[in-house]
Amino acid sequence: MAIVRNPGRIRRWAVIATVLSVGALTAACSSNSTSSTTTTSAASVPAGLSVSSFNSSFTEMSKFKGLTASGKGLVGVILPDTTSSTRYVSFDAPYLAKAFQEAGYSSSQYKIDNAQGVDATELADAQADISLGATVLVFDPIDSTVGAQVQAYAQSHGVAVISYDRATFTGTKTYYVSFDNVQVGKLIGQGFESCVTAWGVTSPKVFELDGGEDTDPNAVSFAQGYNSVIWGTTATPLTAGLTNSKGYTLVGDQITPGWVNAVGGTIFTQQFTAHPTINATVEANDGLANAVVTVLKNAGVGPKKIPTTGQDATLQGMQNILQGYQCGSVYKPIYIEAQAAVSLATILRAGKTPPAALVNSTTTPPKGVAGTPQPATLLTPVWVDTSNMAATVIKDQFISAPTLCTAVGASVCTAAGITP
Repeated sequence: MAIVRNPGRIRRWAVIATVLSVGALTAACSSNSTSSTTTTSAASVPAGLSVSSFNSSFTEMSKFKGLTASGKGLVGVILPDTTSSTRYVSFDAPYLAKAFQEAGYSSSQYKIDNAQGVDATELADAQADISLGATVLVFDPIDSTVGAQVQAYAQSHGVAVISYDRATFTGTKTYYVSFDNVQVGKLIGQGFESCVTAWGVTSPKVFELDGGEDTDPNAVSFAQGYNSVIWGTTATPLTAGLTNSKGYTLVGDQITPGWVNAVGGTIFTQQFTAHPTINATVEANDGLANAVVTVLKNAGVGPKKIPTTGQDATLQGMQNILQGYQCGSVYKPIYIEAQAAVSLATILRAGKTPPAALVNSTTTPPKGVAGTPQPATLLTPVWVDTSNMAATVIKDQFISAPTLCTAVGASVCTAAGITP
């Protein structure tokens, strides 16, 4: 079910009324012949917790209630904007709220804000949360500048930080929760190559439209992933004229400043005009892919002629895939990411050590990005195309089947195994 975006500033301020402290609970059991006492701690990390523990029913979260009760302070959550992706309003905010509620948080123990794309607002939100008694901050940095500012402010106040979806490579007590960004890029590269073959593209003349590498370290990691698959290098951006053993030639490679789709469309229009031989493209997300698809359609290019790629599994992306204009998209189940973030926040709030199966990796600054490696919870992304769309984004209700099928036609959905 879609959530209508409020164009105003979304705020949900709460004041902490009490901080509960619950000790270990002791249960005694006896029989006629013997008696014994077993002590269990309600404030322990759930046994067997790992990155694979979470599902769409949020069943794992109820196991955190004892840990939530023993923890101290507010958990402040700050999402970056409502424009770079609709996910933050439609999915992240409600999924995070559900994870908190299922873990036993009261409405005064967590707060979710949106910075509306303004660095100063994101920093102010963090400062406000800490003034209200936050002991953990979960935030998705708009860019590396405000990310470092928030981290430094939190560290100076003894507050643990979880960098959500985008990494912050500064300071101490900073964790990262996201999907494996290099793997996201590798899926894009593999999907692109499969599509080139399936669509019969000969002597591919490739143009790459990268994401906002000027502001977002994740965009660098995505490009490193798909470049490693396609070109055998992790450099980004690449120099035109590069070739590979599969007969591909790189016509050009440009970043899209700030991930602005309209700018990406302008870049591709200029490149396609200057290089009409371009017959294969790689894009870092669905928004950029759609910008390219729009240019191609306006130029009279039909379906399954020039591949495009993406990530985020947006509604528009799924439409382009079913209509033969996009090869596929990387799906990152946000309900898993939200639960992982709340789980880690709850553990840190209670002063416990996160298990290695949850904090299962580290994230390292891409080449050219300042900072230090940080402990990370890296989740597994999925490549979605016509073959598995029904079993992934439709099954998870990430995409509305009726809405999608109205856009592309019932017959198109039926051919992909999707019930309108």
